[in-house]
Amino acid sequence: SLGNPAIVKRLAERKITAFSMELIPRTSRAQVMDALSSQANIGGYKAVLLASAALPKFFPMLTTAAGTIKPAKVLVMGAGVAGLQAIATARRLGAVVEAFDIRPEVKEQVQSLGAKFVDVTLQEDTVAEGGYAKELSEQAKQHTREVLTQHVAASDIVITTAQVPGKKAPLLVTKEMVDQMKPGAVIVDMAASQGGNCECTEAGKDVQWNGVTIIGPVNLPATMPVHASELYAKNISALLKLMIKDGELNLDFEDDIIAGACVAHGGEIRNQRVKDALGVAVGS
Repeated sequence: SLGNPAIVKRLAERKITAFSMELIPRTSRAQVMDALSSQANIGGYKAVLLASAALPKFFPMLTTAAGTIKPAKVLVMGAGVAGLQAIATARRLGAVVEAFDIRPEVKEQVQSLGAKFVDVTLQEDTVAEGGYAKELSEQAKQHTREVLTQHVAASDIVITTAQVPGKKAPLLVTKEMVDQMKPGAVIVDMAASQGGNCECTEAGKDVQWNGVTIIGPVNLPATMPVHASELYAKNISALLKLMIKDGELNLDFEDDIIAGACVAHGGEIRNQRVKDALGVAVGS
């Protein structure tokens, strides 16, 4: 709905009651219904597998008769659900992992998975409503890229997961940063469908840039349909159980989950973020 608010407007005009799974609040009570998280978990896992298949090297350190092989270095940008799963998966495969996020409070989560946290000190608030990362000022974005340049250059694999709901993905990896990467290095840009975190990304394509492979997947959960469907079905059924009381539909808009996820009801657009995207005044 945030990506295509015009559809919500049409639903409201036809007096259709509509809910958006991407707007389920990020609260402990709503976790079982959080489709964004369930699908991002799959995406983070599969992104690392794609990267490992494209990398012309081993992931783990190996001691062989022919000598010792150093482990691959992986940098994960964004430590939300997808990023944390990417870290865990890369660690399970034996890589040395670093991770970056503009929200300093995720440092402990990153370290608990065995990765090193890349500190970038920013002089502004970095957390939006619901615990998501906030869109940064241009000055903060520039400072972030400067700090990350050397970490990107040293990495064999970079997984980018940074997205801001309803907005273009932030640019984290410039062409100049890709130029400094080693031949054979791989970038998997999980934000490809929102414009990409890497300047060289093309959504749905694998791009070769000076010996670096940039993969721009557009729907990673769909590549694992069995578990993607199983988890999404659980998210939907949990929401329906909340809405249905004694066999009857009961839309209690005092409930924060129902109120938060409902985008259209009774001929009106109910969600303020959708209204903002359409330029509709508050209360209209």
